Amino acid sequence: MNTPPEDAELLYEGEWLRLVRRGRWESCERTHGRDGLAVLVIAVTPDDEVLFVDQYRVPLGARTIEMPAGLVGDDDSSDTLEAAARRELIEETGWAAGRVDVLLVGPTSSGMSNERIAFARALELERVGEGGGVGDEDIVVHAVPRAQAPAWLMQKYREGYELDLKLWAGLWMIDHEPDGSPRA
Repeated sequence: MNTPPEDAELLYEGEWLRLVRRGRWESCERTHGRDGLAVLVIAVTPDDEVLFVDQYRVPLGARTIEMPAGLVGDDDSSDTLEAAARRELIEETGWAAGRVDVLLVGPTSSGMSNERIAFARALELERVGEGGGVGDEDIVVHAVPRAQAPAWLMQKYREGYELDLKLWAGLWMIDHEPDGSPRA
């Protein structure tokens, strides 16, 4: 577990998160992994299906639809973005990537947390298992035809699922580089 920065007053520390104050500003920091870094995996199967996961999220009190994701360095401080993307994709979906391209890293909620997320594009996918997560994650995998993905997401929204808004960025990055140019 890492320690809070010297300029931060520790208000609370739990097993996974801590609350700190810098001046008048309170924020939350992850205590596991590498510097609050997570990876989100954009994955399309050889049949042109986008991989989504749904799982119950306690903070929201609801099931969510997300792309596969997880913390970098959660179990191994030498973990890389690419290795975390490969691991999370297999654990959550049962698909392995022959290649992973890290596209962009940035904050998820810069006014509240130190968490940053890396968008990673998984390519050359091969089915290697069932997925479903580890431990008690209880992840349901959805392989949705890419052309139908936005409509499918909106149907899930109407059904009461919470949708991670990063999904739309992920869908865009299937075919585009972060600068807007077509994917090479």
